[in-house]
Order: sequence, then structure tokens, then C-alpha cells
Amino acid sequence: MAEITLISAQAQHLELLNDLMYQLHDEHHQACPEHFKTATEIEQEKSIARYLDNPECLVFIAMLDECPAGFITGHFCELVSSVSKPVLMGSIDELYVLPEYRQRHVATHLFGRLEWTFKQYAVKQIFVEVWDFNKNAQRFYQDAGFVQHLHWLRKAVD
Repeated sequence: MAEITLISAQAQHLELLNDLMYQLHDEHHQACPEHFKTATEIEQEKSIARYLDNPECLVFIAMLDECPAGFITGHFCELVSSVSKPVLMGSIDELYVLPEYRQRHVATHLFGRLEWTFKQYAVKQIFVEVWDFNKNAQRFYQDAGFVQHLHWLRKAVD
């Protein structure tokens, strides 16, 4: 079995990360075009470069046999709310594995590294937002110990 190597993303990985981010957003758009912008539209508005420059943001890349297989981004901060107690939280912002590397534990390794790093920063809770159509992601996070804590509901107004 191929060895998964995780690396901390650096500026020299920006082109690779932008390509992976594009593929992630394209998959979301293809799965749910009524709600997701195209990957090209998102690419013009959002860049992963901001993560590389922010010390509260983390980006890891998974390599399989020296080929990029996926990435994860996250950040940590104090969650302050008018209704809940403050907590040092981590957030998974993007997690993407190329289709040809799925079912090979790449996502598990990426998440494990991010979770370990969050622990080093004394993060107490990790949050992730998953769209309802993405059942595979929901199962992955549930298997990793995440539980639902909030319900977002949607209703179209005719």
C-alpha cells in the first residue's frame, strides 16, 4: 500500500492548492448548481493564499507516492456568542481528496493531522459545515466523532 505523507503548505504550493480548490468547488457546483457558484466564479472571489499568510490558519497537503492526493484547511479562534459560552474552537474550512485517491484513508490522515495541531493550540471543539447533499462527508465526520449541534433549515419563498 502506498504511503501517505502530510506536508504543511507553503507559498510554493499555491498553484497546486488553487487547482485542488477549483476541483472541490466544481464538484460542489456539479452536485448542487442551484446553490453553488461555478468554480470559476469562486476562484475569482476566494483564494487559499490568505490561509498561507495567516498564523491562525492551517493548510496540509496529502501526498501519496509523491503525488498530491488532497488537502485540508482550517483555522482556530475564540468563538464568542451572545448566547453561548466562549470556547477556543477550530474550524475545518475545506477538505478535499481527489477522486482517484478516495477510499484510501487520505481524508482520515488529513483530518487527524489537523485535529492533532488544533490540540497543540488548546482548541476545545472543532466545527465543520457540511451541505445536506454531501452524504459521504456527513458519514466521514460522524465516523470521526462529530455530532450535529445546530440545524439550518431552508425554505424557498414563492
